Amino acid sequence: MRNLKIVPTSDFEAFSLTRPATLAHRHLTSLHELTPPEIEYLLLLAQQVKAAPGSYKQVLAGKTLAMLLEKPSLRTRLAFELGFTHLGGQAIYLGPDEIGLGKREANRDLARNLSRFVDVIMARVYLHQTVIELADYASVPVINALSDFEHPCRALGDYLTILERKGTLENVTIAWVGDGNNVAHSLIYGAARLGVRMRVATPPGYEPDRSVVADAKREGGDIILTHDPTEAVAGADVVYTDVWTSMGYEHEAETRQSIFRPYQVNSRLMRAAGPKALFMHCQPARRGEEMTDDVMDSPRSIVYDQAENGLHIMKAVFLALLS
Repeated sequence: MRNLKIVPTSDFEAFSLTRPATLAHRHLTSLHELTPPEIEYLLLLAQQVKAAPGSYKQVLAGKTLAMLLEKPSLRTRLAFELGFTHLGGQAIYLGPDEIGLGKREANRDLARNLSRFVDVIMARVYLHQTVIELADYASVPVINALSDFEHPCRALGDYLTILERKGTLENVTIAWVGDGNNVAHSLIYGAARLGVRMRVATPPGYEPDRSVVADAKREGGDIILTHDPTEAVAGADVVYTDVWTSMGYEHEAETRQSIFRPYQVNSRLMRAAGPKALFMHCQPARRGEEMTDDVMDSPRSIVYDQAENGLHIMKAVFLALLS
């Protein structure tokens, strides 16, 4: 894959993109499903849409998005709903009371019924298997908006943010500190595709899924696991953390508080990373737990850029899958 660099806004008028035919009308349940050219296209298209949003206002006029949410959401829901609306489409929120995934009716029947009404389905669910089952039976694209195993759209928005700040993804090193969770999995898959190095520091027993790391390494990914956060952040371009207790694991919260305390991202750890390291967090953030206020609010923090870029990457995903 060619070295991916940011395209200056001034060049967008003369800059044309050719969508890989493989992106049209497909599911996006995992970042592992996307090829390097497909990810590169989505990141470049997101830059283009962000620079000239008015050019895409009515591209999805007449199309409808069904948003299935088992879990609460702020940034992800806004990115999907506003992104689809800004492109001229209509988004319909379907929460737990309306859907009751796997309870009121079989997921296969839900997928088949929704496919008769809407053009694309987003699913923010507890179990990754739910997303897979919806995709198996839907005849319209299904997008994973978070499951217990992956958060692919969040990772795409994160790579867009790093690309903007660094100007390239070549030779970039991300230090992940904390729980080897769903976001970590998607970032690892993306790192292998984009040539990004990842250093992952977790407490023993909280490492990323072995299959994710094995797949990434098999594909040439430079992924190192450690239990030492200082070792992980040394020389990193980005220090990334997430909540210690993800949704669905609330019963482990008290235990995790003590286990993860040495993995807090604070000023000491950021100093170990070096003066050029940026701080990232996919939010919601629990200040005083996984990171301190002085890190979250520092000039090196780009967490709100991440949040905004979730909107732009979702527009790119919708355009790639539907237009």
